[in-house]
Amino acid sequence: MGSIRIAIVGVGKIAKDQHVPSIAGNPDFALVATASRHGKVEGVPSFPDIESLLENVKDLDAVALCMPPGPRYSAALTALRAGKHVLLEKPPGATVSEVDDLVAEAARKRVSLFATWHSRFAGGVAQAKDWLAGKTIRSVRIDWKEDVRKWHPGQAWIWEPGGFGVFDPGINALSIVTDILPMPIHLTSARLQFPENRAQPIAAELVFADADGPDRASATFDWRQTGPQTWDIHVSTDNGELLLRSGGDKLLIDGQTVVDSGDAEYAGIYWRFAELIAARESDVDLRPLRHVADAFMIGRHEFVEPFED
Repeated sequence: MGSIRIAIVGVGKIAKDQHVPSIAGNPDFALVATASRHGKVEGVPSFPDIESLLENVKDLDAVALCMPPGPRYSAALTALRAGKHVLLEKPPGATVSEVDDLVAEAARKRVSLFATWHSRFAGGVAQAKDWLAGKTIRSVRIDWKEDVRKWHPGQAWIWEPGGFGVFDPGINALSIVTDILPMPIHLTSARLQFPENRAQPIAAELVFADADGPDRASATFDWRQTGPQTWDIHVSTDNGELLLRSGGDKLLIDGQTVVDSGDAEYAGIYWRFAELIAARESDVDLRPLRHVADAFMIGRHEFVEPFED
């Protein structure tokens, strides 16, 4: 059994599909409990909320918070104040400021806080970052288009305030771009499309600049694409072309495939979390979340046809 005793809080689709098997496959961790209103993991003690979990599981070391971002701050603060290491599913919170509060609390308690960006652990991302280092970026094009009915069936919370809408997947692209580019970018314009009956956008168009010029990068996020799904990032440089496909699992340089990997993102997350816990360090990069916040602040809001799940 692993030396880090961890509990999952919020046993929904992502917890069952990714966190449970990744914990089981990591020798540093042992899943000893869960807390969730509805979901359970077979063979693991379950509790209705994080308070009862912490009260009853005395030798707990860490928690992985997999609930929607809206209620995550309260759960994270409770866990940190109890001296537990905390892993945050993406996005790390509903607002930038609340995550800043968690960073400060983790530092006070001398425990680790890990704001995860799972797409950064896709197989082609690290090599893409290395290849881009030192190059002049001419343009960046992001296309992140998928079918919301396939990936978020019946998840009404994602359309509510704090649910992020199409930015829930779109922030994955932003997490990759902010990691691999050798320079910072900032948002200059955005167009957000809201279904008439929903509080969060179903599509978005973003334009970014950097210190050397406007229109350096652009992004299209769309939740209405059926058939083949698109998760691509194309970067044009002064010395070649880079294309990340399949959410970062595939990397092409000048049209030649150099990485074609399987899904190992969450395994990488838990290896990193174990490193942070051993060092009692935190890893919280809020750049992707800031870009989303900026889009809501400066974006033009348009209403489109109603969406029914």
